[in-house]
Amino acid sequence: MRPLRYSINLSIDGCYDHRVLPANEELHRRAAESLGRADALLFGRVTYEMMESAFNLAGPSSPEIDASDPFVTAINAAKKYVVSTTLEDVGWNTKLVNGDLEQAILDLKAQPGDGLFVGGVTLPLALVERGLIDEFEFLIHPRIVGHGPSLFSGLSKHVDLELVDHSTMASGAIVATYVPR
Repeated sequence: MRPLRYSINLSIDGCYDHRVLPANEELHRRAAESLGRADALLFGRVTYEMMESAFNLAGPSSPEIDASDPFVTAINAAKKYVVSTTLEDVGWNTKLVNGDLEQAILDLKAQPGDGLFVGGVTLPLALVERGLIDEFEFLIHPRIVGHGPSLFSGLSKHVDLELVDHSTMASGAIVATYVPR
C-alpha cells in the first residue's frame, strides 16, 4: 500500500496562512523534492483552487509564473486528485474524488506506486480523524503570526507521533517528519 504523506508550512505559533509565510527558492526546492516522492497529489477544493490559480502553467496567470521553478515544474507534471462535493469539472491533470472519503482514499492508497501527497488544512483533518495519514512533515517557520487557521482545530482525539527525521533550512525553518505511533 502506498503511503499518504502530509506536508504543511506553519508559523512557530502553529498558524497556517500562506499569505504571511515566506516562499523562497529553498522552500520551493524542498517542496519539489517532497512532491517527487509521490505519484499523485491529493487536494481539498480550496487548496486545489488556490494551487491551480497560482501555479497552473496553462492558466490565466501563467505569464507571471516562473516555469523554471522546480516546484512549478513538479506540481504541473503531477497527477492530482481533488476531494470535492461542489466541483463538477476539473482540469490541470486532475480527477475528482467523491463518495465515501475513507474508501476513496483507501482505494488510492492501494494502487501501486511511491505514495500520495496531501497539503492544506480541512481535508487533512478529515484524513487524520480516519487514521489515513502515514507521514507528517511540518515546516515550521521562525515567524510568529498571531492569527490565521491553526492545524487540526476540532480534532476529536489526540494522535501520538514519533519523530523520524528533522533538519534546519538556511532560512531557519525547521523541517520535522513524524509517523503515527
